Amino acid sequence: MALSDRQNPSPAVEERATIEAACGGDAKAFESLVRRHELAVFGYFRPRLLEPADADDLCQEVFLRTYQNLAKYNHSVPLRAWLIGIARNVLREYVRAARRRHEVAWTELCLNLERVASDECGRFDDVLPLLPGCMDSLGQNARASLQMHYGGRCKVAEIAEKMSRSSDAVRLLLYRARKALKRCIDGKLAHEVD
Repeated sequence: MALSDRQNPSPAVEERATIEAACGGDAKAFESLVRRHELAVFGYFRPRLLEPADADDLCQEVFLRTYQNLAKYNHSVPLRAWLIGIARNVLREYVRAARRRHEVAWTELCLNLERVASDECGRFDDVLPLLPGCMDSLGQNARASLQMHYGGRCKVAEIAEKMSRSSDAVRLLLYRARKALKRCIDGKLAHEVD
């Protein structure tokens, strides 16, 4: 290693040293990792949750799990990618818990779109800004059903009653609305690539 490399280590070498120090119990090293990555983790949560306080809480949960599992970290994966993976799991658990409390919301739609985007192109951060425009392009009933289901946390039976339709008709409407939303987003993403 050249003298200049020892004096000015690369960010990856510096981060690895910080991780190793944190694994050894160095609280300041762990605080440094948190400061370096907390905005990225918060930035992952914030557009996917309606309440900023929920994003703060889940961000703290990610760093708690990171602290508990840092010794298991595989250095071949960038730390930020590992943290976002933990964040994705924390968000899924949050949605499952919300479902048990009957609080299905915007977050569930974001996770569904994230899965579609990562399966096809891995660009969920490009998808989220397209969502409002694509929602506006839907027909009134399709948009209303999605808003009631994801935004208003209504069950299919409640939507059916409000729209004077059968539950099966609402399920089909929601299915078609999600498909139309996906087509719109795919079209806009394809247009951006061209």
